[in-house]
Amino acid sequence: MQPAADKRELVKMLQAKINAMQGLGKSPSETVKSFLTPFDAAFPAGIFPLGALHEFVSYEPVEAASANGLITALTGKIMGNGGLCLWISGERKIYPSGLKHFGLEPDRVIFINASKPKDRLWIIEEALKCEAVTIVIGELKELTFTESRRLQLAVERSGVTAFIHRHNPRFENAVACTARWKVTPLAGIMLDDLPGVGYSCWDIQLLKVKNGKPEAWQIGWIDKQFTTATHKQKAIPLLTQRNTA
Repeated sequence: MQPAADKRELVKMLQAKINAMQGLGKSPSETVKSFLTPFDAAFPAGIFPLGALHEFVSYEPVEAASANGLITALTGKIMGNGGLCLWISGERKIYPSGLKHFGLEPDRVIFINASKPKDRLWIIEEALKCEAVTIVIGELKELTFTESRRLQLAVERSGVTAFIHRHNPRFENAVACTARWKVTPLAGIMLDDLPGVGYSCWDIQLLKVKNGKPEAWQIGWIDKQFTTATHKQKAIPLLTQRNTA
């Protein structure tokens, strides 16, 4: 008979293959997984899905900025010190040097601007087919189910992670995404009662997740880490909280 540990490992491998076949992406490394602990529990097997299509929806400019902040933070954590990101938009509104605040080195990002939505969609799909790319960030207003299905098939073949940010869409129509996110800003986190605008803090809603459970978090970003905190108390890194629980 196989030892219990071997059976658990076999089940884990089979579940990973099933998840990939269902469009839930590939499993991140243990290092990446530890950095994404705020969100892991909402997904199947407690693993944030890479090689999958994530949709972000925003309506107001402040929501768009918050969504881009979270996308950048996730991208920086997933890529670590390597990898390549393509950021495809109608016009560049991102200040490259500001990406460092969210842990993403600007020299790892290639910005592509295309004013026509059809051109952007084509570029995003072709970029997702390239296995040399780690993450593709695409800004689109409208996305049909058929179009999203083509993007999903591309990431399933290449293993590239897609973050699609839809700003001010006419409808929140069904798309073939693994997860749908909405991010709104909260008052900045103040440390030690010092004056200023504070550190970034977001209300993050996971509105849809395939084979998982919708969830919501109030998450801050301090010193290149996701944190939970009240606005009057010192923020505590999530990894420290987990280790001391």
